[in-house]
Amino acid sequence: MTALDYQLVDADNHCFEPRDSFTRYIDPAFRDQAVHQEIRDDGKEWIMIGEQPLTFLPGHDLYDNVGKPGSLKEKLRRMKKTGEAEEFSIFEPVRPEYLDRDLRLDVMDAQNVEACLMFPSVGVTVEHFMATPEQCYANFHAFNRWIQDDWGFAYQNRIFAPPMMSLWDLDAAVAELEWVLGEGAKVIALRPGPQYGRSPSDPYFDPFWARLNEAGGSVAFHLTESGYNEMVSPYWGYEPNPSNFTMSAWQWTNCYGDRPIMETLSALVFENFFGRFPNITAVSVENGAEWAPYLVRLMNKMRGMGRNGPWIGGRLPARPTEIFAQHVLVTPYP
Repeated sequence: MTALDYQLVDADNHCFEPRDSFTRYIDPAFRDQAVHQEIRDDGKEWIMIGEQPLTFLPGHDLYDNVGKPGSLKEKLRRMKKTGEAEEFSIFEPVRPEYLDRDLRLDVMDAQNVEACLMFPSVGVTVEHFMATPEQCYANFHAFNRWIQDDWGFAYQNRIFAPPMMSLWDLDAAVAELEWVLGEGAKVIALRPGPQYGRSPSDPYFDPFWARLNEAGGSVAFHLTESGYNEMVSPYWGYEPNPSNFTMSAWQWTNCYGDRPIMETLSALVFENFFGRFPNITAVSVENGAEWAPYLVRLMNKMRGMGRNGPWIGGRLPARPTEIFAQHVLVTPYP
């Protein structure tokens, strides 16, 4: 392979959280609702959200033994051949650089990586399974304090670990945003999809986005369970909250990945989000990329078809393709 004459910026790097990433700083009033671990009847350590198991990650070891880098291709090849999901999972003991930012910088240097977005592995999966906004914000604030402790929101301007955000409650969202911006955050993480009955670019959320816009920050939409399985699957006869290992092919196609991010980004474009908040960049992370050419072509067409419909943020100043190219980044994940 030919060596590059420039350094890379990796927009989808991951760390692994320690077991106390949510409990270290949890408000004592919410300790019984915190994300924690518990050995259940099957003998496996489960991630729990309060008293409920995190069914999206059923009994996975995400603390001591984790997926070996580069093993996914082989795992998928064997799954295709045998139909077995977990038998060929290839794990290894967690490496020190998965947990330590200075050791990770050494690895980044060796890999010719100038900077990265550093996402958690459990933290991106939990919002859908929270019972109340109070539980959600208590856990996210505690988790964000852990991120700042162990990784930093912008460590040496090379490791950018986005704090986890939710728009479930506007006042709480603004308060958390103001705190993370004050601590130096440059990028925030928000799950793709509708935000509790509203588009993320609904003017209702303008106080939140105005603060991020003033700071010149970015919002990253990382692949996760965005609630589409629960919203859509029962109408088609499927389980509403399958694990990531037991989703059907239909659910993978229609409820996870492409659809949530396409709907999210098209909402931002059509609702003139970037016209109202031009300093914000939206980043799609781990949601695939095959949908991107189709989406921009479709948006160009449907802009005309919907010309007599409502334009929440005002009519667009340019073609959707141009707006997308200027304000949206997509990680080229397969």
